[in-house]
Amino acid sequence: MGQDTAGRPSTMAQEIAEQPDALARTLAALVPRAAEVHALAAGTDRVLLVARGSSDHAALYAHYLLGLRAGLLTTSGSPSFATAYEADLDLQGTLAIAISQSGATQEIVGTLAWAKASGARTLAITNVAGSPLFHTADLTLVTEAGNERALPATKSHTAQLTAMAFVGAVLGREPRDLDALQAVPEAVAVVLATGTASVDEVAGLLVPTRSVVVTGRGYASATAREIALKLQETCELPAVGLSWADLLHGPLALLDERTPALLIAPPSGPVLAGTVAVARRLAERGAPVFGIGGDGTFAAACTQVLPASDLPEHLAPITSVVPGQLLAESLARQLGLDPDHPRGLRKVTQTDE
Repeated sequence: MGQDTAGRPSTMAQEIAEQPDALARTLAALVPRAAEVHALAAGTDRVLLVARGSSDHAALYAHYLLGLRAGLLTTSGSPSFATAYEADLDLQGTLAIAISQSGATQEIVGTLAWAKASGARTLAITNVAGSPLFHTADLTLVTEAGNERALPATKSHTAQLTAMAFVGAVLGREPRDLDALQAVPEAVAVVLATGTASVDEVAGLLVPTRSVVVTGRGYASATAREIALKLQETCELPAVGLSWADLLHGPLALLDERTPALLIAPPSGPVLAGTVAVARRLAERGAPVFGIGGDGTFAAACTQVLPASDLPEHLAPITSVVPGQLLAESLARQLGLDPDHPRGLRKVTQTDE
């Protein structure tokens, strides 16, 4: 567990360690509400996802999850449609899902209210019962992450991912998906128990770097963006997070021996072979390639790998983000920064003030 110069664990490290319990509480609270979610979504055939920041990365995960597991057309709902342009859209037949840790970001609350007025059914996912978002939605799912004192979102983010996995299981085509969720808290606990030493070592190797590219594909692209954000927030490091499909269309030029890559791989599935090929291609350019997850073939293609879990691909992002959280916390400390209070960051961010 990360410690400050006085030997005390950082609050961020403590909250990362609390995630197994937070996810278990979240599942215990949400699973009994499956019928409510199913009833709300009945008759809708598309999903509008509304979020910002870390919550937007949970929404990107939901884009893949609801599309691939539930067969629902999903799209990102740009809040400016509602708040700046006041667009007149017909959202009949749409399930609008807003995700916000605090439930207090005005543009997210306002966008969900606009979606409801435009005919959508509305679902909110928040960590704060009684928040403005809580009261705006037709149905609200409250995650049970508990109070998050460090500014970077860690346990609240994985709770959001778990809540979206729950929604995907309720609306999905595979009845066993809901039962499979019960393995998630223990899988996170295993990652936490096995990854700390190697995380500190990789963080030490990143201390001299001026930038890093974080990449994955499919479900893992959401993880890549979230880890990049954590490195930006806590380490003041220019980190680029994107799908490796996009990386190959130009940004590949960023990678060389001075710019390492952090590559996120699922333990199995259709994008794993391509991710291994990308790791080899980046290594040929001389870039250090640090991996998260994957299998033995992926590990052999990387400079060093941080372990994740063997959960199925659609649940793997809930565990594969955890080594990235640990890495950001460790690197911040090794750079002499305070991971609990990143410069310029606030817990509730208002876009328009």
